[in-house]
Amino acid sequence: MSLSFTTERQVAVAAVRRACGLTASVFNKLVKNETLTKGDKSPVTVGDFAAQAVVNVMLGRAFPGDAIVGEEDAADLRGEDATSMRTRIVELANEALAGELGLGDMAEWGIGPGQELPAEALLEAIDRGTHAGGRTGRFWTLDPIDGTKGFLRGEQYAVCLSLIVDSQVQLGVIGCPNLPQHASSPEGPRGCLFVAVRGQGAQQLSLSGAHPTPIAIPDFAPEEVNFLESVEAAHSSHSFNDAVAKIMNVTRAPTRMDSQAKYCALARGDGAVYLRMPTGVGYKEKIWDHAPGSILIEEAGGIITDSRGQPLDFGLGRTLGENYGVVAAGKSTHAAVIDAIRKAKEQEAKGHM
Repeated sequence: MSLSFTTERQVAVAAVRRACGLTASVFNKLVKNETLTKGDKSPVTVGDFAAQAVVNVMLGRAFPGDAIVGEEDAADLRGEDATSMRTRIVELANEALAGELGLGDMAEWGIGPGQELPAEALLEAIDRGTHAGGRTGRFWTLDPIDGTKGFLRGEQYAVCLSLIVDSQVQLGVIGCPNLPQHASSPEGPRGCLFVAVRGQGAQQLSLSGAHPTPIAIPDFAPEEVNFLESVEAAHSSHSFNDAVAKIMNVTRAPTRMDSQAKYCALARGDGAVYLRMPTGVGYKEKIWDHAPGSILIEEAGGIITDSRGQPLDFGLGRTLGENYGVVAAGKSTHAAVIDAIRKAKEQEAKGHM
């Protein structure tokens, strides 16, 4: 019996690999070698647009009927005042598209020597990412640079791609160019791909797409538990996480990193719990920030829900709806986290936090 989504997996891995190479190039050319003023996000903008163009070109060639839910559209790149940025984006995207074919690559996906495209074709590819999502149908989600501040610091960021069919995530690929290949060797080789297909388990690969290794969330003894959290306190409530950890008698310090690299770290056992609680009212989590990570966790043997223990709903559109946070952990730990959250909320309501 043939495995489902085999071609989708192959294309997604190839697309994320190319986008990882492109974003690393952006960092080396535009971040390391140029003086950035504080708060200057232009390299992220260039990388976001160029990577989205590359991935969308490849998806459009391989699966022309599929929609894409992406973060960017190209409206701001078409004006005269955007000429310089547009030129950089086109150069970077074409450099990535025209790179030599690698492991598993196919020229019919619009990649390989001689596959450069004119500027307007690349802008049109970027604009394919405006799908509204929804309960039915088949579409991809893309976040070309998840973790912008981590990217600018030269720390953790991720290229994140998923396929959703009738509101269920079927495939997720996350590329982490700066993540150590082995948590036990933080100064060792860096750069990994993480792949999960529903019903087929989870794997870690090299950035070249080679050396697939099955990964699974291990059981943690209570004294071994620690949390994986966002670096930025604005993204997740560190104080609430601390209260939950105290209730669970967690003594190990949290591991903080940007992006969906946290899901990857959890899936291979670098930490025991990913907890992302809302910091205020009104913000809704975007589906592209959690869809690839959610299937990676499930296929690695874990559980991912909101803080009430309810499944995440990827059929509501471009967001997950009302924000109840995100909780991911191994099966032996998840229920204890949900219970601790309930107790922490009770303490908070009584003013004891």
